[in-house]
Parts: sequence; structure tokens; C-alpha cells
Amino acid sequence: MAFIRRVRTASGATAVQIAEYVRGRQRIVEHVGSAHTEAELGMLLQRARELLENPAQGVLELGVEPTPPVKGLIVPAGPGLFEAAGAVTPAGRDGPGRVVGTDSRILFDALAGVFTALGFDGVGDEVFRGLVIARIVEPTSLLDAGRVLRDLGRLPASYATMKRTLNRAAKGNYRDRIATWCFQHARTSGDISLVLYDVTTLYFEAEKEDELRKVGYSKERRVDPQIVVGLLVGRGGFPLEIGCFEGNKAETATIVPIIKQLQARHNLTDMVVVADAGMLSAGNLRELDEANLRFIVGSRMTKAPTDLASHFRWRGDAFTDGQLIDTITPRTGHTNENSPDLRAEPVWDPPTHPGSWRAVWAYSRKRAVRDATTFTAQENRAREVIEGQKAARVPRFVKTTGGKRSLDDTSLTRARQLAGLKGYVTNIPATVMPAADVIGSYHDLWHVEQSFRMSKTDLRARPMFHRTRDAIEAHLTIVFTALAISRTVPNRTGLAVANVIKQLRPLRSATIAINGTKQRFAPDISTEQQAILDAIHGPKVTH
Repeated sequence: MAFIRRVRTASGATAVQIAEYVRGRQRIVEHVGSAHTEAELGMLLQRARELLENPAQGVLELGVEPTPPVKGLIVPAGPGLFEAAGAVTPAGRDGPGRVVGTDSRILFDALAGVFTALGFDGVGDEVFRGLVIARIVEPTSLLDAGRVLRDLGRLPASYATMKRTLNRAAKGNYRDRIATWCFQHARTSGDISLVLYDVTTLYFEAEKEDELRKVGYSKERRVDPQIVVGLLVGRGGFPLEIGCFEGNKAETATIVPIIKQLQARHNLTDMVVVADAGMLSAGNLRELDEANLRFIVGSRMTKAPTDLASHFRWRGDAFTDGQLIDTITPRTGHTNENSPDLRAEPVWDPPTHPGSWRAVWAYSRKRAVRDATTFTAQENRAREVIEGQKAARVPRFVKTTGGKRSLDDTSLTRARQLAGLKGYVTNIPATVMPAADVIGSYHDLWHVEQSFRMSKTDLRARPMFHRTRDAIEAHLTIVFTALAISRTVPNRTGLAVANVIKQLRPLRSATIAINGTKQRFAPDISTEQQAILDAIHGPKVTH
């Protein structure tokens, strides 16, 4: 039976050997190495134990073959043999132990565990998985992704292979498959009866437009070519669908294709779609209604005077904090079924009001104070422009008559009259959803806004340097997949994904070379860090 043997050498080092008894005598089977310090001795003993557990093992972890043992470990009898009983000839030493590399593979393994838990391993593409995790940890260019992966303890694919992976992701319908797994996860872990939609723009460092990248409306007033991206998420912000449109496409023209894409993929018929006022177009609402989908969208303030005409006539512009007014709003500007001659607001009923949708208006004193402050600032700016004190584009509340600018008192008075009001349009009857629930559902929109902020900042979806549509679509697929993981990690840990990375990335595994072998040592993990790891993938996971 083999056992581990420690022997003092003539040089004062400690030789670690694997030996066995043959006919009552010890026979050296393997010389593991010689240690000059306690740390080296510990490494060699660990290596010897590994060899004993698997005698056939010829290759270490990381694929490094051990240096062949030095021959002649059993010293023949001769002068001085009994002067140092048990001594053996020094086995040789390649210098002191040295660190040859460190990495954050614990962080990679944690995120890879979430990738697997969401079912994304189904694509069967390790390079794609690496690109997704690299984007979560440190968003960078495709060319620099290899550096991030090496820091995470992975051997990255070549740049050419990464580029082929982008093409494979586009041609192999990775996004459709990822979206299917995202929906399955959302269905088993939360409520999918309500979905939230919003759009954003992603710009390019490019001088010329093409069929996809076009100059269009930008909230940041950029003149770079851009694309329009629509994102559909569940009530908690978990991504369900993502779509890419031409940069000059109107936001209102994006919602219906994305919703129909979700419906067709999962055969859905009963769902509430929530979107902001930018999606409020007569055609959008009609199409959603004809598809038997319920919707809740923000209303524009310009509709308030018509929707609340009865209130303003009979009660003036006085509102109480938290007051809700459940009424109707015209589907188009050509029809008005709400008569201000009636004191009571009409209760929306499709057969009775075929030309209207249900409208809910809410008043908040806090919002009124904030709006009043904004209007005052806008009025002051308008006066400065009118008086020539500030050269700027024509701001709000400035009208031009006969080439002369003046303050638009009528618009300013109407805006102040509506301060504190917020409107919502829906096709859900009051008997199905009370007004307060309509407002509460709309307020969940901050989740999709948060997801967009994550994709733009934490995941840095922009600017993009890809040129072809396939590469752009593949980039969005990587961001979409990374977003799903980035939304799951906080749900499991209670911490933002950036905070999780900040705490786990410093956990560096070290690879140390000594005596011709390499050994990897795991880092010391604090209680707080272990709690995060346990929350992500359970306490039984080993590193």
C-alpha cells in the first residue's frame, strides 16, 4: 500500500515522496519534490495526496505535466551514509515558489451558474457565454473581451472566433431561443399578465447612414446615425423581447410589432400592455384593442382640458390631493362623447362610447408644487429670450407674431391650471380594474426604464462600432442575454449586479509554480462574500 514519506535531505530541505512496502522494504514510487519552507511543504503534501487518490494521474490541473522525478533517490551505501541517517540526495529545486497568475474565476463561475439556471446553456456555445459574462463584468469592445475573460480565469477564443460567434448568433436565431427561455423563467417565477414597453436610441460612431443606421429623433440632440431599440419586460423588469428598428422610425410605430412578436412566439391572447405617452397614437391603441390586448398608456396633458371639461365647468380648477377622476377620452380628435353639460363624469362602456377610451386622471399636490416650479423656470427663460438676454432656440411659452416674440400667456395659464394632474388611457373597464390599480400598473414602468439604464450604463450597449445588421443584432442579443442575468442576480442577492461584481471580483485564485509543478489556491472568502455566492447558486457549489 502506497503512503507519503517525508525525508530530510543533506541540504536541509524536506523531500516529499510516495513510497510502498515491497517484501518488507520501502520502495520509492514517486518523488514529488523538495520543500525549503512550510508553505512549499504544504503544497507538496497536497500534491502527493492528489497522486495517491488517483495513482494514474499524469497531468495536473490546468493541463501542466509534472517534472519527471529525479532518479537515484535511494542512495547506495558509501562514506557518510550513516552520518546523516535517512538523508537522500537533493532532488533539485527550480528556485523559490512564485505566483504565475491570478484570476477571478469565482465571479465567472457564479455568473455562469445563473446563465445555466436560466436555460441559456441550450444554445451550446461557450464563446457566446463568455462574451455575455464579459459584458456584465466589464463592458468593452470585442477586441478587448479576451483580456476580461483571461482575468476571469478563462482561456478566451481568438478575435476571429469571436467575430464568427456574432455571425453564428445572428444566423442561429440565438435571440429567439434566449427570449423563449426568458419567457419560461418569467412565467414560472412571476406574473406575465402585465408587460411593460419602452424605447431608446443607440448611436454609432459613424459618419454615413445606411439602411438601418439613420439620423433620427434624439432626446440628447445627437446627429450621429442611430437605431431605435424597443424593449419589453415583465412587471419586475425581467426582459422578454427586444427589437431593432431604423434610426428614423417613429417610436409609436415600434410597439405593435414587438407585442405581436411576443404573442406569436408564446401564443398569448390575454395580456395587459403598459407604455408611456410616447406610444399614445390612435393607430396603436386600435391595433392593440383589435388584437384583444388590454393596454394602459400615459395620456398627454393637451387632452386634459377636453377630458376634464365637465370638472372645470362645474368645479373649477380646484382639486384635492390624491383625487381620481374616472372619465372618457376621444379615440380621435374628431369625436367627443363627453358633454360638459353633465355634472357627472361618464363611466366608460364600449357599446355606449364606441368613439372613446377610458381615461383616468389623478391629482397630486406634490406634483403640483414640482410642476409650478418648472413652469416658473420656463417662464423666466422665455422672458430672457424675448428680451434678448439669452440667445437660444425658441423655448416653451414664447409665441411669434409678425416676427416679434412675446410671452404666450394663454398657454402658460392653461399649463398652470393643469399643474399636478397626470392622465392615463386604457381599454380596461372600471368593473375589471379600479382607477387606483390602473395608476399602480402604470407606475411599474420604472422597471423598464431601469433595464434601459442598465443596458446603457452597466452593460454599455452604446455607442456601437459594428457596421453590418447581423453584427448589430448579435450585439443586442448579447446585451439582452446579459440583461436577463443582471436582473436575476439582484433578485437572488438583494444587491445590484454592479455591487456583486465589486465584492466578488477581488476574490482572486492564485496559480503558484514550484518544483516544476503548478498548483492553484483558492482565495480566502469572507462571510459576506460567501453569503452572496450562496444566494447566487447555493452553498453546495465548490470552486
